[in-house]
Amino acid sequence: MKVLNLQCAHRHDFEGWFASEHDYLSQLARGLVSCPVCGDAQIQKMLTAPRLNLRDGRKNAVQPLAASPPGRASAEAGHTVTDPVLQAQLLRAMRQMLANTEDVGGRFADHARAMHHGEMEPRNIRGRTTVKVALELVDEGIDVVPWPALSPLKETLQ
Repeated sequence: MKVLNLQCAHRHDFEGWFASEHDYLSQLARGLVSCPVCGDAQIQKMLTAPRLNLRDGRKNAVQPLAASPPGRASAEAGHTVTDPVLQAQLLRAMRQMLANTEDVGGRFADHARAMHHGEMEPRNIRGRTTVKVALELVDEGIDVVPWPALSPLKETLQ
């Protein structure tokens, strides 16, 4: 079993498990490997620190080194979340949000306004709108939380 550190073109890091290098390359060529966060199929293999299984009592045992490839965006700069624990927490939160909201699609702004004005029963909704319309909703006093594309999160993360 090969465990590979992978990254999409949008710099989302994730792990892939494959039977062999050939299996990875075959799945990649057939477009079967995609980012679990954004669905991007432009995937590259990242450097992986070696793990040496040496006995604990051995003198001068080599420990695995963690390395960040040059040019990686930092989480502090707001570009991407590279910490696997934070990525997992974010995915869990996003899946919970998906499970507890109703997708109203492109009618998001209409539903949000109707609920705000008491014309519709309030409920948790999600959907799509433009940045301009989202800012108009905020100006009207309607709470709006932007989220990235969520369709890949509906599937089981492997």
